[in-house]
Amino acid sequence: MADLETPVGLTDTHASRRYFRKFEAITGHLAPVAAVMEVEGRFTATEVSLLARHLQALTYTFRALSMKYLMAGRETGRFFGSLSIDDHESGFPATQELLVMMNDAQQAERHLRDMPSVAELKKQMVAQIIGGQEIPTRLQFALSQRLYYQELARGTLFCPRNDPEAHWLETLGPRRRYLLHWSVYDSQVNLPVIYLMEVEDSGRTALPKDENRWPEAQAHLMAQSLGGLKLLTIAKGFDEDFPDLHPKRLRRLHIGPMYSHAYTRQSGPIAEVLAEAASQEGDDWALVWTMEDLLSERVRTERAGWFGTVEREVFALDPFSGRGAETGASATERAIVLPARPYQVLAEKRPPGFETVRKFVVGRDGRVMSVR
Repeated sequence: MADLETPVGLTDTHASRRYFRKFEAITGHLAPVAAVMEVEGRFTATEVSLLARHLQALTYTFRALSMKYLMAGRETGRFFGSLSIDDHESGFPATQELLVMMNDAQQAERHLRDMPSVAELKKQMVAQIIGGQEIPTRLQFALSQRLYYQELARGTLFCPRNDPEAHWLETLGPRRRYLLHWSVYDSQVNLPVIYLMEVEDSGRTALPKDENRWPEAQAHLMAQSLGGLKLLTIAKGFDEDFPDLHPKRLRRLHIGPMYSHAYTRQSGPIAEVLAEAASQEGDDWALVWTMEDLLSERVRTERAGWFGTVEREVFALDPFSGRGAETGASATERAIVLPARPYQVLAEKRPPGFETVRKFVVGRDGRVMSVR
């Protein structure tokens, strides 16, 4: 058996294409899940809009990779590899795929200048099919690479690092409130992670226009965006390093793992559920969605220097089971998104550990229903 931590390649053409169809459908369901949570009051309309930007970038990334590997497993006259996925820990592509993609994106315009147009490639394909009575595999490969670079040139991709942006919320007297949002692809577990931080700015210059504080704040947050760090560690470090920026709330959303009986090696209850569901193609999956939430409950003042004082946030930790210090969050919510048939099996089996997990069930019509 291969090392569990070693990504595997999807070398079969049909398996590769099914994988991308599955993921395009799955990522398309995430925005409706966020919309349901908006209706429930868990997210504001602004937060859902910003989350949707990161989720859409994730969709575009999968679309670009699907073009790159459209001819995987076919004889194209040129070795170009196959998509590497983490089939044990995440079900998502290996981080290396995104790193290579971003390098390709920097050279996309040059590649497009040197390649025939889509129309010209299709014209050559028709001529080879009719005139040569041959399957134009090499031309199909050239077309897939052309479409890949076109997707990269459009931008709006989910990069390994997506730097913080500031969205203004309101002005409260001398202070301004912002919602900072950023995301990373966690290389330790091969999963996308999205951050939302509500900040009050008491500085003289508005944070996004401050040529000193804003780049420093962005660099600080990116350096701390590690899945192994607790939210409390991230928020306290930011609070201490920036005296006039006051983090009031920090949330972290882990998108995944994705489990599929056809593509991943899962164990435990979820493996039994997917195996027993025996769903038809497109329904054989379940996606975990975990949200950590850290709230400031009050402010204390401490001395700074001889005569100055600074505000320090005091964060609320989860009061249940005494696990607040362990999790470093005020609350942690786990949810699972899955089609109707696997949900039916899950509801019938009622495996331990799933009682407190939120369920979002995707119907045949694509609508998402929240089930507690």
